[in-house]
Amino acid sequence: MGKKKVVSEEELEEELVLPSGTDVLGIAVKLLGYDRVLVKCQDGHERICRIRGKLKRRFWIRVGDVVLVSPWDFQYETRGDIIWRYTKGQAEHLRKMGLLTIQ
Repeated sequence: MGKKKVVSEEELEEELVLPSGTDVLGIAVKLLGYDRVLVKCQDGHERICRIRGKLKRRFWIRVGDVVLVSPWDFQYETRGDIIWRYTKGQAEHLRKMGLLTIQ
C-alpha cells in the first residue's frame, strides 16, 4: 500500500452541486463542536446543522464557508444536515448565477 496523494482544492475538479427540492444555501457562522455548525440560511432561518459522516471525512468546514443545507422534516426551522461545501470559486459562480444572495 503506497502513500495517498495530497490534492489541493484547485486540483479537485468536481461538478457544481446545485440546490434541489427543499435544500437551501447557507453560510457557516459558528462552529459548535463535534460535528455541529450554526448556519445562516438563505431562507432567513439560522439552523444548527450536522456535518454528514461522508463529508466530515473528506474536507473541513470553516467559518464563512458556503454550504448546502438539507433541512430536517421535523424541526424544519432549527435543524438540518450539511450535504455539501462549496469552494471559493464555486461560491463566486453561485453569486454570479444569482443563487446566493446572503453575505
